Amino acid sequence: MEAKQRLRIPRLHFLTPEKMEMIHGATLTVLKETGILVKDLKALEILKEAGCHAEGERVRIPASLVENALKNAVPRILMTDRSGRPAMTLEGDEVWFGTGSDTPHVIDPYTGQRRRTVLKDIENVSKLVDALPELSFVMCSGIASDVNPEIADIHHFLAMVSRTEKPVVFTSWNLANLTTIIEMAAAAAGGEDRLRANPFLALYTEPISPLILGRDSTQKLLFMAERSLPVVFAPGMITGATGPVTLAGGIVQANAEILAGYILANLVRPGTPFIYGGSGEPMDMSAMLMSYAAPESMLVVSALTDMSKYYGLPSFGYAGCSDSNLYDQQASLESALWILMASLNGANLVHDVGYINNGLTTSLEQIVVSAEVVGLVRRIAGGIDVDEETMALDLIAEVGPGGEYLTSEHTLRHFRDNWFPRLISRDPYEKWEQKGRKDLGNRANEFVHRILENHKPRAQEGRVADELRRIVQARDR
Repeated sequence: MEAKQRLRIPRLHFLTPEKMEMIHGATLTVLKETGILVKDLKALEILKEAGCHAEGERVRIPASLVENALKNAVPRILMTDRSGRPAMTLEGDEVWFGTGSDTPHVIDPYTGQRRRTVLKDIENVSKLVDALPELSFVMCSGIASDVNPEIADIHHFLAMVSRTEKPVVFTSWNLANLTTIIEMAAAAAGGEDRLRANPFLALYTEPISPLILGRDSTQKLLFMAERSLPVVFAPGMITGATGPVTLAGGIVQANAEILAGYILANLVRPGTPFIYGGSGEPMDMSAMLMSYAAPESMLVVSALTDMSKYYGLPSFGYAGCSDSNLYDQQASLESALWILMASLNGANLVHDVGYINNGLTTSLEQIVVSAEVVGLVRRIAGGIDVDEETMALDLIAEVGPGGEYLTSEHTLRHFRDNWFPRLISRDPYEKWEQKGRKDLGNRANEFVHRILENHKPRAQEGRVADELRRIVQARDR
């Protein structure tokens, strides 16, 4: 398990307790008076039987049902790796970073050209995540264009679970494919009971903004809740387009959508391991597209993280992403700001590392540089140890004025406490010139090549690997 990082920096919160009460009260009003559309008949019946008022697909949820559901909030989810070892604890201010999902394009690490994602790219991203200690879970990063599109999500899952032992956060196209993926996960874990006891995966699914529980996403939510497996339910709202342009209004709407999903999952199985999350990218009216890296995006995600803690639920955020069309200075800047914000705010499961081009393209260089930034930020978050050993009074007295510390035993014991970069250059100018005058992008690209060509992920047992391939082949006929 990755060493637990003690976070000592002050937490950054944009919602005071009073503002969170206001958001919660407004959310109750939306659920009770405006209501939501529920597109799945089973979910509709569950809500009606629980006391919701329904007119066709329009469901209004009473405040009492919300408050009762929140009494069953599970504040801690332990996710394991593929072998069942503890990997991530989603609770409090624990922060874990991983990649994103489902981009149609990738920057080819060997040609530098943007092209359609293929299955090999998903395998490569999984290998990168396996090799990078700063990244704790994998998402597929892309949509493979060279496999059967109807079951591409199943191929994605096989690619990820075959190339890293780290936890997998996955997407699925529909209930049939989700059923197959959970069959594969159970085979990898040694049975569904073991998978439930030691979940190495979480499903990521979304409501449809504004205020719709879509049929496919709701069926998948119910499926995971019935099996008590972790599920992320996170609206992808665009403020000014699918949500109010004002941030507070967007937060209220997103909160209503998330809580509607939470209530439904709780009605199916109280204590469902539910991960609260969402986003609120603003619509850039000049470009007519959403902005992943806008300050407003950071504010909405941070506020939703505050609300998750208000409810006592683990949180889902994002970071390490950029609107830039290539890996460049803009990508580094926006990625670093996002990672710092996520760390300060304390979101638990932070995805989208490697996104560029407004979430339409994955950059492997962005992934490895963002991992470096995660390491840097974690060092800052570790704070300063102050005790007799670190204050070094005896050593200061021994060295005295005009002395040196380079050759002391104390320096030898502690110099590795400092953080050392892999990619950020500290070379003097002349040495940098001798190494070929390479910028961060060049160094990141070379590092990506080294991992892809040399890293050997721990293989699955032969019989398990055979069974997973058999399951995929049965669906691919």
